[in-house]
Amino acid sequence: MKAVFFDIKPFEKEYLEKHCDFELEKIFFPHSINSDTKLDEKTLGCEILSVFITSSLSKKVLEKFKNLKFIILRSVGFSHVDLSYAKEKNINVFNAPHYGDSSIAEYVFALLLNVSRKIITASDDIKNQTIDDNKYQGIELYNKTIGVIGTGAIGKNVIRIAKAFNMNVICFDKFKSEGYNYVSFDDLLKNSDIISINCPLNAETLHLLNENAFNKMKKGVIIINTARGEVIDTYCLYKALCEKIVSFAAMDVMECEDVLYENKENKIDINLIKEKCFKNHYVAYKLLNMKNVLITPHIAYNTKEAATNILKITVENLKSSIKFTSGAKNLILL
Repeated sequence: MKAVFFDIKPFEKEYLEKHCDFELEKIFFPHSINSDTKLDEKTLGCEILSVFITSSLSKKVLEKFKNLKFIILRSVGFSHVDLSYAKEKNINVFNAPHYGDSSIAEYVFALLLNVSRKIITASDDIKNQTIDDNKYQGIELYNKTIGVIGTGAIGKNVIRIAKAFNMNVICFDKFKSEGYNYVSFDDLLKNSDIISINCPLNAETLHLLNENAFNKMKKGVIIINTARGEVIDTYCLYKALCEKIVSFAAMDVMECEDVLYENKENKIDINLIKEKCFKNHYVAYKLLNMKNVLITPHIAYNTKEAATNILKITVENLKSSIKFTSGAKNLILL
């Protein structure tokens, strides 16, 4: 079988070359794939396609691969894949669950501690010799209430760390686990000092935090998002920040982030922007210039340990593809 890998870094290529000790022809590309990517016939003839979240596997992309049987994602999330088309064409999709549960949960608190103690502001000021102690007063996490939306593996790790800070933890999830303090969504919004978003993106969570939700929140709430940008309505967040409903927002993900992150030196390629993203793109740049907003470029997963875990799971999924059965581990049921 032939496998084509996009978004490949040198260490990933080295690992896959070394550990794929089975019959598999491999083609590696360092860049992402999207609808404008030029592809040769050899690449288009593959049976296996592996990508990271920076690629976009739309119908327009997938229909070019006439022999495609498997998609192997080097990520937990799969919102960048047209699953309906994959199902229609009997293309089996694997993801890489749990590779960065601890890494992402720890990053939630990296963001939270930065905004609650104004660390970046203080660091910038001392570098610029513009120190003003009146600017740096923060808040303790001790005894604050954190509302965790999504109690999967990452959410559970967020809860574990929050308890170590002696925080009060309340949770919301459609699927409940024993031993956690679940409340209604409205009660979570009403009572949380901090809200951490750790749920997947789907039809039910798209714009879960909308204008109605922000209006129910405790004034001065802190929002942390390391899940998917589309869980938050970007404009409604901006409005809530302006109205001081939200005191701080720290986000590792954004709506239409592929456009936001790819632009260099604020140069916007209009052809890259989907129609629905024009408004979000404009508002995102407004957010970037707000002092009470911290945005990072989708790096919560990015630790040495998580990177190694992704590759280990990818090799497992490649083996499962070659010896495929319908109950294969990490198979997304379409």
